[in-house]
Amino acid sequence: MADALTQLTELGVSIWLDDLSRSRLESGNLATLMATRSVRGVTTNPAIFEKAISQGASDYAAALRECATAGLDADATIRRLTTDDVRRACDLLLPVYEASDGADGRVSIEVDPRLAHDTEATVVQALDLWRIVDRPNCMIKVPATKAGLPAIRRIVAAGVSVNVTLIFSVERYREVVAAYADGLRSAASNGLALGGIRSVASVFVSRVDSVVDPALDAIGSELATELRGSAAIANARLVWAANLAMHDDPAWRALAASGAHRQRPLWASTGVKDPQYDDTRYVIELAVAGSVNTVPAATLEAVADHGHVGGDTVTPNLAAAEATWQSLEALGVSRTAVCDRLEREGVQQFIDAWERLRATVADALAH
Repeated sequence: MADALTQLTELGVSIWLDDLSRSRLESGNLATLMATRSVRGVTTNPAIFEKAISQGASDYAAALRECATAGLDADATIRRLTTDDVRRACDLLLPVYEASDGADGRVSIEVDPRLAHDTEATVVQALDLWRIVDRPNCMIKVPATKAGLPAIRRIVAAGVSVNVTLIFSVERYREVVAAYADGLRSAASNGLALGGIRSVASVFVSRVDSVVDPALDAIGSELATELRGSAAIANARLVWAANLAMHDDPAWRALAASGAHRQRPLWASTGVKDPQYDDTRYVIELAVAGSVNTVPAATLEAVADHGHVGGDTVTPNLAAAEATWQSLEALGVSRTAVCDRLEREGVQQFIDAWERLRATVADALAH
């Protein structure tokens, strides 16, 4: 019998690794995961690079010395180290990109999280990152803040493939799809071929349970206890329902007829944070053709070891997902309040990670 990761791939789920480091590249680990764990793409974020560079000092030592000799400051050094890693990963994944007609084989790099509420600066840096990495299978990550939405339109209009990140609510997801579609229309007006532009919408999953479960524990009723651990998966499934509806819209079908590709939902934050839960749940319970699941290394190994794939676990459960959130709202758990809080916290967590990285790099350059 095929292993769970192979079964997921055959079902139509694209498995991406939510991690990247120079060690993974130079040791051949990433290549091994592609060959043995069905990894078809890579995502990064500020926290991932902070961990990679702060914990892998020896892997980056030579590059840091070169940057110090060249007189680069911390921000310029981070730009060089991260884009070099992403470029190498893009080269490694290029055969997957070519075989999948551009759907997979993607490597994402995020704009500076301090720019999350600055549209103009986000656009400038996104286009700069695209130019520096200079690989067709790169994706630029832009947060789905209010300021990020017009940035997405302009970046897509320039022909750049985008990974829209930090999505929590269904409402914000709809705005993201609309921004992507508007960007495609502008790209077409600019004379660009739409078939070369791809996008994913990164919907964060486990963090929803991390906020809702304590609220349910505080309520303490029998129904609250029964609903524990249900919010995150139900929320993601409602995003999938919105995905189906929006891409069935006549306006979208007109774009598709011009060669546009759907913006695929990507399930992010799929590592389990509560040890009481099955460590494969945010992968197995969100298995549906046309989705992407970006998994941390530990979750990847858990699914390979003991994941049980039962086919499409999303489409048959859309009505139940709506009912789950109706019950949560009836208990006083506001989906809007939860998602707004998570967006604020998510942006700040990435800023904090970036500042830690800047401090680490500045110290290395000084010594």
